[in-house]
Amino acid sequence: MQTITNDTWLLTVGTFLPLVGVLLMMFVPASEEKTHKQIGILTSAVTAAVGVYTLLRFDFDQSEKLQFFVDSEWITVIKSNYTIGLDGISLPLYFLSMVVTLLVMIYTWDNMPDAGNPKSFIMLMLVLQVGMAGSFIAQDLILFFVFFEVVLLPMYFMIGVWGGDDRQYASLKFFLYTMFGSALMLVAFLALFFQTGAASFSFAHLMEAGALIDRDVQIWIFAGMFVGFAVKVPMFPFHTWLPDAHTQAPTQGSVILAAILLKLGTYGFVRIAIPMLPQGAKAWAPVIGILAVIGIIYGALGCLAQTDMKRLIAFSSVAHMGFVMLGISTLTDFGINAALFGMVAHGLITGMLFFVAGSVKHRYHTLEISRLSGMLIQMPRLGWILGFAAMASLGLPGLAGFWGEFPAILSAYNPNFGLSEALFRTLMVVAAIGTVFAAAYLLWLYQRTAFGRPNPEFEQGAHHPVGAGVNDEHHDVDLHDVTKIEWIAWTPFLLAIVVFGVYPQLMFGVMDPAVSLLIERVGAGIP
Repeated sequence: MQTITNDTWLLTVGTFLPLVGVLLMMFVPASEEKTHKQIGILTSAVTAAVGVYTLLRFDFDQSEKLQFFVDSEWITVIKSNYTIGLDGISLPLYFLSMVVTLLVMIYTWDNMPDAGNPKSFIMLMLVLQVGMAGSFIAQDLILFFVFFEVVLLPMYFMIGVWGGDDRQYASLKFFLYTMFGSALMLVAFLALFFQTGAASFSFAHLMEAGALIDRDVQIWIFAGMFVGFAVKVPMFPFHTWLPDAHTQAPTQGSVILAAILLKLGTYGFVRIAIPMLPQGAKAWAPVIGILAVIGIIYGALGCLAQTDMKRLIAFSSVAHMGFVMLGISTLTDFGINAALFGMVAHGLITGMLFFVAGSVKHRYHTLEISRLSGMLIQMPRLGWILGFAAMASLGLPGLAGFWGEFPAILSAYNPNFGLSEALFRTLMVVAAIGTVFAAAYLLWLYQRTAFGRPNPEFEQGAHHPVGAGVNDEHHDVDLHDVTKIEWIAWTPFLLAIVVFGVYPQLMFGVMDPAVSLLIERVGAGIP
């Protein structure tokens, strides 16, 4: 493993800095809501500034090497070290986690969930950021597992305390599914370690030793990792927790879940499962490809059956992550590059869609599609932003979503390492049909919500009937257009969708050297 040891403090500071904000907030009374919001925004802004400095210090000409590398003793009794580093694969996701957290904090200024207790809510978001960033820099299996699990409790409480009417069911389902996947993943990690006899849990050691394990053993260990990561993605048929979690979560939770947390699963496949168990990856690749395409079609059909805007967007994530997994299943540098790009694009686009859905609910106090219409008349800017995000989500050329879907589909034409061309080309055709379904459900959503005459129910000053809104209360309608805070929180998303859509090489150029090296290592482990 090639490393560059420079600015060794940088990743540690960038990852753990949010805990400083948590510590400060502990000494501020819960009643000081404005102060807590200020601390949250300031902490995430300073963290994002460290992220920007990381970008500036990153050597893009050597993106295949682990930079800012640190390898220190941590838990010697179990041979686990504090090993961290950043390369072209993890850099985009690491930086995205910082930016998304900052923008969510800004959005929270005017959109604190109804349950109150802003102190706890903001503290949980900062802890969540630590887990997300740490997962992308970890280069030790135990360290990765710790960061991977850190995100579980904050999201559980965000859904269970600040969520909708069925929040307890959704949060429990989320927790149980994730814990089940994590348990199998941990067993697989331990099996890999003991089977290899590696000197430590370091990714580098396990990549070298894992390729030497007997093929049948690799297949079984990969199966454990597959379930663990597939639950997090989530892949069909492990996806059922996601629509419930998204529907009940507060807007902030939905944005973070869509933008970052789902990527922990796909990142795990690329960073851990495939390079450490190359023969297992080859054996499982057809299964992954088939389930990915089923997810694309199932997610799209599920969208067409939804009556709630957030639930529709949640099912669309199942479909979009199917494209990501299809790219990964090809085991080609082209496919994995497409998958990594798709992770970032999905984070930006679906995060934007959940932002809009949250603002729609804040104004209408409902997300029932049949009751929403005429948004372009009542709130034209919000309506146009929804349309823009929908076009990006369906993969319109010139926007970021296109470069996540089209290359992933194309990569299936020539899968790697002797995988069945007939099978993957069939999957390619089916996945392409899935893009038609995506256009159908997104255009249907936009037509029902943005066009037509406004519903008389939502005239200014009207009241919602009982059962229409949060906690079955009456709510005054206040259909104001996009606010200043919303513009500040959303503009970076909108600009990034356009910039990466017009010039995707900005990201492909960073990722490709690291991905090519990864595929080279996988190839060396496959006879």
